Amino acid sequence: MTPVLTRRALNRALLARQFLLERVAVSPLEAVRHLVGLQAQAPNPPYIGLWSRLAGFEFADLSELVSSRRVVRVALLRSTIHLVDAGDAEPLRGLLLPVLERGFRATVGRAFDDVDHVEIAEVGARIVAEEPLTAAELGRRLAVRWPGHEPDRLAALVRTRVGLVQVPPRGLWGSSGQARHTTLGAWLGEGSSAAMSVDVLVRRYLAAFGPASPADAQVWSGLTGLREVFERQPDLVRFRDEADRVLYDLPEAPRPEADTPAPVRLVAAFDNLVLSHADRTRVIADDHRKTVVMGTGNGNVRPTVLVDGVVVGMWGTQRVKRTVVLTVTPFVKISAKDRRAVEAEARRLLAVTDPDADAVEVQYMP
Repeated sequence: MTPVLTRRALNRALLARQFLLERVAVSPLEAVRHLVGLQAQAPNPPYIGLWSRLAGFEFADLSELVSSRRVVRVALLRSTIHLVDAGDAEPLRGLLLPVLERGFRATVGRAFDDVDHVEIAEVGARIVAEEPLTAAELGRRLAVRWPGHEPDRLAALVRTRVGLVQVPPRGLWGSSGQARHTTLGAWLGEGSSAAMSVDVLVRRYLAAFGPASPADAQVWSGLTGLREVFERQPDLVRFRDEADRVLYDLPEAPRPEADTPAPVRLVAAFDNLVLSHADRTRVIADDHRKTVVMGTGNGNVRPTVLVDGVVVGMWGTQRVKRTVVLTVTPFVKISAKDRRAVEAEARRLLAVTDPDADAVEVQYMP
């Protein structure tokens, strides 16, 4: 009989694999690779994401990885910018290219049927390989040759078909600047990395997000037809959840007891923790997910507060002169004990993000 995993057991398994059950002593590069990248539309969230997960993490360590080209910022999963191990970038893009192209076609419809997509991509790649450009700058240059098309869509076509890296200072902690792009080949050196196999990607997904269903992996990756991929790997173990859905997992992956204590954590904005399953109730209630993920109206994913392993609210910071205020917006009643734990975690974070502040405050919205 197939064992049943309760929602709480699934929660503890997810937290363990996400390094949120306890901070772990692995390098930032190892963590980025294990997590199959960190979603990174904004530059700073990956730093907070790793701070929440790693023992002894220093923000400068991740900046150094970006500067030394060992991690890169590139459009990948769900067509969003991810910070990934440089060695994963080309193999992942090779596998996910059909997903990226499908998303582009859904956006532009038949607007580009009259032009050669390959030619536009090749021209755009040559342009940014010579000089990193913003998307707007690239679009304007392409529009000189293809004047009948909107510059931003021309740039988006290149971004879809070509691996474009956002180069520093974008992605460095404490730096600012527009996102400028060059090709993976220009940034990392020309090479011929084969596309990652879908079987390997499924196993890496389970290592970071399992136990999970093929539908969960599809939401995370955008790939389709994954049930066959799961079923053809005979060593995967099977479970069922409380809704009788079949879940798969790596046999050696951690599955802690459901009553394992889970610490308070501040989870970064855009974190894949709340984005990577079809059924996300193992970590966030559906009503709360709509506020965190869908209620922003601009593609943002708000930073969240975990208490006992589940999302109980959102958080954000604001700086007024030399005082930094971290505000928690609860979704549910938080006990006095847990409030103290949240405040302690918040103060630890602010000591790292705003070391020059004269004062820090932690407030709760009504």
